[in-house]
Amino acid sequence: MAAETSTQSYSEKWYWDDRYTNESDPFDWYQNYPSLSPLINLYVPHRTHRALVIGCGNSAFSEGMVDDGYGDVVNIDISSVVIDAMNKKYSDRPQLKCSSLSVTIIQFEEKVVAFQDASFDAVIDKGTLDSILCGSNSRQHSTQMLEEVWRVLKDKGVYILITYGAPNYRLRLFKESSCSWTTKLHVIDKSLTAQPLETPKWELTKPIPLDDEGSSVESAIGKSPDVHYIYVCIKDAALKTETDAA
Repeated sequence: MAAETSTQSYSEKWYWDDRYTNESDPFDWYQNYPSLSPLINLYVPHRTHRALVIGCGNSAFSEGMVDDGYGDVVNIDISSVVIDAMNKKYSDRPQLKCSSLSVTIIQFEEKVVAFQDASFDAVIDKGTLDSILCGSNSRQHSTQMLEEVWRVLKDKGVYILITYGAPNYRLRLFKESSCSWTTKLHVIDKSLTAQPLETPKWELTKPIPLDDEGSSVESAIGKSPDVHYIYVCIKDAALKTETDAA
């Protein structure tokens, strides 16, 4: 990536089309499937569950899910360039489906059949929300995205967000949307992606104590830990109904 590229470009379609035109080798943001599979297996336990991977890029993550037995994995990305390449790459794998559309407007994208309400058991996001937050009107667009994720999830379905965003920032963002989630927090060492540790500092499948403001996290894992945060947001339609009625 060019050093002069502004992070604001991460939210732009032209940037990703250009990048994937020039970089065809698979790349996984933040973490790969082997490092996250214990958590995916925990919250998406049935291999028949339908999963949506948003901002898939040319990552091998979805391929890893299919290799692990998941039978219905849908990938979306804003870049038509990478989706064309992914469709060619996985043409012999019917378990993997790829579509070019923006996660902020899933239901409005032209030439793509809209995903129906409550049509997925899990939505997985490795850095897509972070990319949206780099762009202009980031609060509006991130709220739109979260509301679309909530819409396409089944009740009790999970939105698994892998991010660099600490709880005091991300929990505030969740509250700004009209969605209702039950949220759990996990952390994973950043170093696990490049060079797995013999003994990880934190147990991936064990949630970190999380209060409403996220202030409890520092006492559990310290200040500025070298981790990726993983928010497991469980859709709670009943809670939204209660909130709307209040």
